[in-house]
Amino acid sequence: MQKTKLGISVGLMGFITYFACYFGGYIAAILLFGYILLVENNQWLRKTAVKALLLTVAFSLLSALIGLIPDIIEFIGSIVSVFNGSFYLSIVSKIVTVLISAIGLIKTVLFIVLGFKALSQGSVNVPVVDDLTNKNTD
Repeated sequence: MQKTKLGISVGLMGFITYFACYFGGYIAAILLFGYILLVENNQWLRKTAVKALLLTVAFSLLSALIGLIPDIIEFIGSIVSVFNGSFYLSIVSKIVTVLISAIGLIKTVLFIVLGFKALSQGSVNVPVVDDLTNKNTD
């Protein structure tokens, strides 16, 4: 079992990385990411850190992009109200709420599974993120 420079196993450090990204947000993710890339030499751990950070950013970006849809509809409604009209699509807001909830559920399950798989230095294939990770970490 390989150890990190901190004296804990590489798998445990991967576990901590995934859960820090999920629970700790960007500050914890960037601190761990920086530490791992600057100090640790284990290639699996380095890829895990990149993957965890990419997933954190990807889920935030996806939520933000979907969250733009109601803002655009509200903007159109504001323009229409200038001319004494009204424009509102309640079904779109409901669909966006469902999509944001689904993204949150997928994020939670994925980070939990990845965290526990990391204990044995395993992983779960996430196609786009794995392609980016492999392309940019070798």
